[in-house]
Amino acid sequence: MNREIRKKVWPEYFEKILKEEKKFEIRLADFDVEKGDILILEEFNPISKQHTGRSIKRKVTYISSTKKMEEMHSKKEIDEYGFHIIQMERE
Repeated sequence: MNREIRKKVWPEYFEKILKEEKKFEIRLADFDVEKGDILILEEFNPISKQHTGRSIKRKVTYISSTKKMEEMHSKKEIDEYGFHIIQMERE
């Protein structure tokens, strides 16, 4: 059974999702999510700590979860450089 999962999204990211410039989310894996679930992304202002009332629904089409980042790179490298999250599309 597909579920609806509500998550807060800061305004700058909400706008990019709304315009379909951003087609991915990076989230702490502290909740269950499956392909086919619906994310209800609710715009949340981190300064006022209030929801704006706007929301977007997006269907989950792919999930990749890992705890192995430190197996790929040293903690020193991660602290120094961080990570890029790269979205790709066909040319």
